[in-house]
Amino acid sequence: MQEAGGRRQEAGGRMQDAGGRMQGFDKCRNLRIFQNLSSSLKDREHTERMKRALVIIPTYNEIENVQTIIPEILRQDERLEVLVVDDNSPDGTAAEVKRMMTENPRIHILERQRKMGLGTAYLAGFKHAIAQGYDYVFEMDADHSHSPDVLPRFLESIEEYDLVLGSRYIQGVNVINWPMKRLLLSYFANQYTRIVTGLPVRDATGGFKCFRVEVLKAIDLDRVRSNGYSFQIEMSFKAWKKGFRLHEIPIIFMDRRVGISKMSKKIVREAVTMVWRLRMQSILGRVR
Repeated sequence: MQEAGGRRQEAGGRMQDAGGRMQGFDKCRNLRIFQNLSSSLKDREHTERMKRALVIIPTYNEIENVQTIIPEILRQDERLEVLVVDDNSPDGTAAEVKRMMTENPRIHILERQRKMGLGTAYLAGFKHAIAQGYDYVFEMDADHSHSPDVLPRFLESIEEYDLVLGSRYIQGVNVINWPMKRLLLSYFANQYTRIVTGLPVRDATGGFKCFRVEVLKAIDLDRVRSNGYSFQIEMSFKAWKKGFRLHEIPIIFMDRRVGISKMSKKIVREAVTMVWRLRMQSILGRVR
């Protein structure tokens, strides 16, 4: 009887040992599953975090501004890169950008042979961004009227929307150092644009914006005709008509610190006629 009892105790001990080994095995397996899941989530977060964003800056005689605005942009987020589109500036803007490129691989340049205008500069930048595989594409002025400090908010919003616009008029009027005549012209031009085209934004003429690259791919860039501030209206209108999601975030616009404004009567006239052309294209189903 004692011998039988001993065998039962021995068998019970072996079962406890086996149970302990099974528990240990389960713990190890669960730990590996957790580690794999954690690694997968980290990889996904890293992929999202490292989506590439290109800030396009058209320039003509902006040598003093590029020296300061480009480093300020690059400090905002490691995903940001800068593409300067220079129209053969006599002041040596291109040469200064090339010097900066030797110190930072996130700076790039497209050089054009003559002054060709704002709209065509952005179109050249858009095509470059598409060809180089960027995910997000910014428009931004070189003259510090657009604060680089807002770029992180753009990057946050573009995760949910397709086109994010920096708006001077979504929270009152946020413009500094403009003469009253120009401020009234800008404000009522945007009211006029909204009434004629139906475009549901308060600041259609602003030039601080961020596109998902899919929006640019969907628009026939070779058929974009406007070249001044109406270029901003045309791009936003076409994105909206194609069903992309637009969103405005408030910005403060400060008139340029250095250099001369490129505003002209020709640019204003182009904007006045452009909105009617866009409305007719919409009516006829010809928005491309």
